[in-house]
Amino acid sequence: MHELSVTQSLVDMVLEEAEKREVKKVTKVTVVIGELTGLESESIKFYFDILSENTVAEGAELTFKIIKAQFKCRQCGTIFERSNFTFNCPVCGGVGVLVNKGKEFYIESIEVE
Repeated sequence: MHELSVTQSLVDMVLEEAEKREVKKVTKVTVVIGELTGLESESIKFYFDILSENTVAEGAELTFKIIKAQFKCRQCGTIFERSNFTFNCPVCGGVGVLVNKGKEFYIESIEVE
């Protein structure tokens, strides 16, 4: 259900931008999602198709760019992506802390006719 409200906001933003620019048809929307948001792209696509019906965004292609979370090792400072469900640094084995990457959710681009 989280995706429904998020997707409603997404559709609202797309329609608002389309109206500002007097666009007749939105053809593609690219969305950036961080892996730590917990949002599922398939659910967003499902809701987008429903919520955009009878609007200029109906039938628009929805594409996603997934951003991996990054961590910084407290011991050696290495920036790394988590693997195998561990937060340990692949260089020295120290514990990593979250760097501000992986929580993104925004519209990267809107293509129109």
